[in-house]
Amino acid sequence: MHEFSLKIWGVRGSTPTPGTGTLRYGGETTCFDIRAGDDLVVVDCGSGARNLGYELVKDAGRSIDLFFTHTHLDHICGLPFFKPAYDPRFHLTVWAGCFNPHRELKEVLCRVMSPPVFPVTATNLKGIEFGSFIAGTCMERESGLRICTMPLNHPGGACGYRFEYKNKKMCIITDHEMGDAEIDAQIVDFIRDAEVVIYDGMYTPVDYERYKGYGHSTWEHVVEQCIKAQVKTPVIFHHDPTRTDDELDEIGLAAKARHPGAVIASEGMVFRP
Repeated sequence: MHEFSLKIWGVRGSTPTPGTGTLRYGGETTCFDIRAGDDLVVVDCGSGARNLGYELVKDAGRSIDLFFTHTHLDHICGLPFFKPAYDPRFHLTVWAGCFNPHRELKEVLCRVMSPPVFPVTATNLKGIEFGSFIAGTCMERESGLRICTMPLNHPGGACGYRFEYKNKKMCIITDHEMGDAEIDAQIVDFIRDAEVVIYDGMYTPVDYERYKGYGHSTWEHVVEQCIKAQVKTPVIFHHDPTRTDDELDEIGLAAKARHPGAVIASEGMVFRP
């Protein structure tokens, strides 16, 4: 089995957004699973991870590596509800590459999963280990999957990922604010010739004038970056929680007019390059 796939379990930024206006694209926050043959990697554990967890526990236990882009609440809020983390059949290794040496991932997650914020402490998670790496490194896995990383421009830091398998590449660039010329140029090189790039396009140009410094990019920037890098399928992601399905439809049409391969991320989307 040599399938290489990426599935989106959550598309929103900032906070989950259930409701009639978000039914088609989805209202859960960031979560992906990447499969390379029998290998499974999860990226981010936003509210979308709850549904992924339900699917995973239907099968026999396994080892799972969970990589965080960063630990803002919308990217970790699903961990307390991620069933494999409580199931002794599973072994979960949790990774982050966005911290300075004085802060550990375990410390951050324990702060979220502790009373009075949450009634179940992180010590109740079964078979979990914590790992770290420096953004900018690459990791080779026994499956043949290669994971490369780079630092992004986001308050507190964030990490982008490139997954390479059988001469195919898929990338995740979230959360990232445009405008740092050096980092933006590095991203173009990082995603160059990728088949699929999931990219933070939270804002419109009008939004960005109001929220500059909040750590996100516009959908136009996503398309421009992907055109420069000759990306086959740019995927506009991390939708603003106020953005309705109809508004995302309009952005999708405008993006496709600039890049025929551009799509708007929706929950349940699966990419097989």
